[in-house]
Amino acid sequence: MASKFEKKFGKYAVKNLTLYLIIGYVLGYIIHLINPNMYDLLTLDPYMVFQGQVWRLVTWVLTMPEQLSIFTIIMLFLYYSLGQSLERTWGTYKYNVYLFSGFLFTAVGAMILYIVLCAYYGSMLSVSIIGNNIGACVSTYYINMSIFLAFAATYPDMQLLLYFIIPIKVKWFGLLYGAFIFVDIFEAFRAAGEIGIYMNAIIVTVLIVLSLLNFIIYFFMGQKRQQFRPKQIKRKQQYRKSVRHSMPQGYAGGAKHKCAVCGRTELDDPNLTFRYCSKCSGNKEYCQEHLFTHTHS
Repeated sequence: MASKFEKKFGKYAVKNLTLYLIIGYVLGYIIHLINPNMYDLLTLDPYMVFQGQVWRLVTWVLTMPEQLSIFTIIMLFLYYSLGQSLERTWGTYKYNVYLFSGFLFTAVGAMILYIVLCAYYGSMLSVSIIGNNIGACVSTYYINMSIFLAFAATYPDMQLLLYFIIPIKVKWFGLLYGAFIFVDIFEAFRAAGEIGIYMNAIIVTVLIVLSLLNFIIYFFMGQKRQQFRPKQIKRKQQYRKSVRHSMPQGYAGGAKHKCAVCGRTELDDPNLTFRYCSKCSGNKEYCQEHLFTHTHS
């Protein structure tokens, strides 16, 4: 059943969001090739945001997840396919919430991190340097990784072809990606230990966690994460299909649902939900107020 937020804001969800995301990457690559100085204006540098360049809070999503190469192009096609699959499985609204929450966590978290680091390292380093270091680390790379991890958690037994030849279940790729994350964090702290300043290691670690926070919430902390499983979704779709075939063709005014007790339809109150009673004959339908209080017939 759709949440109140989905009923209210679902109509604003962007279809084919992954496609627009990749188009944004392509635009970022083009800007970087044509005018590197203009590309620098896209990054999420908190210091420059506080100087009035607030567009950086949005334009950073156009920055390159990786340097352009054949491998990057292949990966972008892969992410497009994975994103489309997730959108079809979860629904456009939930997929939008998943991705946009990743963007939001990263942008807001980067600004908070800047304030904290300035308070701690401000006596040693220029606040502009701190902001520039954060801007250099903010990337859509881990946003893309969150798409892959979500796909691996949703379709753990689906197979992908390693080197286009070796079939491997996607859950093992997900675990490998998770290992890469810990390697990145370890390398950041190792490099920081050599110079004795751990600021950049802290930046890398925090930004990785922020970029993947949507995945952590959805698949480790969410109480309803099972609703994203394909088997669960298929079961719901089959149930809705069977109900659709058994329900009346329609009521006056074009309504599809009508309570057998009070006679109200979804046209009278869009927030009403309707259910069929298995104990009543004739596929009678009731609103939530009368589903458990009516007399069975």
